[in-house]
Amino acid sequence: MKTLISKLKQLPRQGRIADPNNIITNTNSLADLLASQVSTDTYTVFSPDDVVTNSKQTVTAGLWSGNVGSLTTFFTASAQTTSQRRYYVDIYDDAPSSDGSAVQFAAAYGHALGSGSSDLGTEENPASKAIYAQYKNLLLEKGASRFVTAGSGSTDSIYVINVKRNRVKERLDEGNFELPLIGIDVRDTNATGSVTVTADSGSITLIDDSSIASATVGVSGRVYNIVSGSLANGVFNASAPVYYGLFYPDYGVMVLDGKMLDQQLNFSTNTTSDSEGSNHFALFHSISGSATGFQARNSQQITSANYFVRVKNGQYNFSNNPSYTTGSDGLLAQSTFIGNPQSYITTVGLYNEKNELLAVAKMSKPLLKNFAREQLIRVKLDY
Repeated sequence: MKTLISKLKQLPRQGRIADPNNIITNTNSLADLLASQVSTDTYTVFSPDDVVTNSKQTVTAGLWSGNVGSLTTFFTASAQTTSQRRYYVDIYDDAPSSDGSAVQFAAAYGHALGSGSSDLGTEENPASKAIYAQYKNLLLEKGASRFVTAGSGSTDSIYVINVKRNRVKERLDEGNFELPLIGIDVRDTNATGSVTVTADSGSITLIDDSSIASATVGVSGRVYNIVSGSLANGVFNASAPVYYGLFYPDYGVMVLDGKMLDQQLNFSTNTTSDSEGSNHFALFHSISGSATGFQARNSQQITSANYFVRVKNGQYNFSNNPSYTTGSDGLLAQSTFIGNPQSYITTVGLYNEKNELLAVAKMSKPLLKNFAREQLIRVKLDY
């Protein structure tokens, strides 16, 4: 560019007589020089050094709506049918009629023999038996007939918390959930009726044991024990933890041992045959009646590709915007741009080898570009 300015200074000054042939020669020389310094490329091909692919990063976020890490309000919906409520209860973060209210997780009760549910006078499986079989088939090894916990061994009675799939993302973040439970003072045989909770019957918080033990790995992915403890202080009595169930982070499921909840929190689980107990509503009251929130986070591994867009000083100094030129003659609208064009980069487009647009990146603010400036822009694609 300095050479171009020097050539311009060599042109005859206004008012002086000059040889026309010399003017033409100088003008052609300047045109050739300008053409050699100005890039007219529409596309710039990336070099191998400009592209970094397969970059992996684990990202965690609050599990509940709005990426909130602690759920402190719990609601059920009357719109859920009676038939559905026999199997599970959906739990919302706000009154179901409120704008933005959404299901966060479901609570269910399962019994291997169908106790705690009515068979409704039919040959069909009671709801509790269907729930137990569903999670047994989903989570246990082939041929296993019972859930086995470190708290009470083989158990027929389980309570299940199943986080809404769209909240789980890739998995629940182990070491980052805390489930509060409060004891039950008195409850109706059918827990859809009256359930009274009180700290006098016990109050605990549950976490996983990932801080003191490695996961076992099976058909359902990684499995941790659920133990008493807190996120702040870790596992209570880490040398001899109290075990309450099993945690399946890859499925977003927590299976709680019904016998342990009966012993420690007076759940008084209805395990009578052909009796509608709706025990999962007792779990809902135990969670919602606690003084603290249900804390949890999700986790996902994000793979990224980084494209480094290098804009050299002679590139992209002009604009195709119609306001950049005047009329049909293509003259620059701003006379100050003659010999010193200015443009602003606002968008970067990524194209394939057929010049088909694949992705568009927007700048947070326009970037000034001229012959005295170069720019390096990183475009990151996550998938």
